[in-house]
Amino acid sequence: MEYQSKLRDDQVDMLFDSILCLENREECYRFFEDLCTVNEIKSLAQRLEVAIMLRKKYTYNEIAERTGASTATISRVNRSLIYGSDGYNRILDKLEKKAD
Repeated sequence: MEYQSKLRDDQVDMLFDSILCLENREECYRFFEDLCTVNEIKSLAQRLEVAIMLRKKYTYNEIAERTGASTATISRVNRSLIYGSDGYNRILDKLEKKAD
């Protein structure tokens, strides 16, 4: 069964298909540097780090201090971890398996 998303349309499908074509970290850097601003990429990376730290049970204050994320961002990531589409949890599980 295909996942239904509010984001789903032909343009987003093309974006995600493009991302899935990337073969290594170097290609990711090249593509995302052309696609996004530095701040957009840094914000995405920061949210991922926040999700990792939330799963490790760091406090909001510890996360804010280490990542520079606002408590609003931390709260939004936390809501996504608990009530979201399970995207964070799926990728974090894969990253943990890859690290083992």
